[in-house]
Amino acid sequence: MSTHAQRERLLLADLLENAGAGAPTLCDGWTARDLAAHVVVRERRSDAAAGIVIPQLAARMERVRREFARKPFEELVQLIRTGPPRMSPFALKQIDEAANTVEFFVHAEDVRRAQPDWTPRELDGVFSDTLWKRLERMARVAGRRSPVGLVLRRPDGQTAVAHRGTPVVTVTGEPAELTIFAFGRQDAARVETEGDKAAVAKVYEAKLGL
Repeated sequence: MSTHAQRERLLLADLLENAGAGAPTLCDGWTARDLAAHVVVRERRSDAAAGIVIPQLAARMERVRREFARKPFEELVQLIRTGPPRMSPFALKQIDEAANTVEFFVHAEDVRRAQPDWTPRELDGVFSDTLWKRLERMARVAGRRSPVGLVLRRPDGQTAVAHRGTPVVTVTGEPAELTIFAFGRQDAARVETEGDKAAVAKVYEAKLGL
């Protein structure tokens, strides 16, 4: 049975393929080729991928990513579509689901929402709830750099505190939109905000995300 991560993986591969190597993305300065190379390195070069979370290794991660970006774009997309090698931790369904559901969802939206004619996806309730549960667990990490208090709220009133502080800004939207917002794509998220105007502006300027 397919998982959320597997479905988002295939969607991401299709979106990259259809957009083309030079297409823009929401990742600042990255084309579709750059994004594809990042995804491949993250899954297939654990020695370099540590640079995603360890600042001292970030330069090496970027060097390896640039090396992969020189590969044929079609090859990069196919590597994403077929998934990680058998010996990779990501090859385990449980790890893939835990680590890649949000990752692939956000990157798929990075491709979709960089296009001028994009429209929001209609997600089923199960997937929306899955995104919300992940966001609840990751909210404090994603919002740690917020300069003001930050609360994420679903339309049904469920909330997650992303950052404690004052003044407080409350961001309301569907789980998909809140995920996009919390992962640093504030301008691309269709949400409503409540709070002091200056505080809201600071949240939109903040470097949110992992």
